[in-house]
Amino acid sequence: MVVGTDTFHSIDEYITQFPDEVQERLKTLRKVIKEAAPEAEEKISYQMPTFVLYGNLVHFAAYKKHIGFYPTPNAISAFESALSEYKCSKGAVQFPLNKPIPYELITEMVIFRVEENKKKKAEGKSQKKK
Repeated sequence: MVVGTDTFHSIDEYITQFPDEVQERLKTLRKVIKEAAPEAEEKISYQMPTFVLYGNLVHFAAYKKHIGFYPTPNAISAFESALSEYKCSKGAVQFPLNKPIPYELITEMVIFRVEENKKKKAEGKSQKKK
């Protein structure tokens, strides 16, 4: 269930490769992100569903046992205590497929990222590292 050598051109195309139960979670996750960031554009980046608003906002991807959510290191740090029960790395969190996905937390993280990107945009800073 990990993205292989396929090239995806849309989030719909990406989601359809997974079993129905995973597709439902991915569709819900997509909907939650869209509702939290209605101005964001969808695209495929790094062969993952990506939302963009003044630079990359968040990415997500499905794997064999989890859904990876990539909201940047700042968001992982800002929500560290709320994410304590999940496996996290510098810029990613893993939501196991055998547990409910914390959609409310994801909404909060996406809103955090929207505000962060809007602030950077207002300050004239690029999303790219210097």
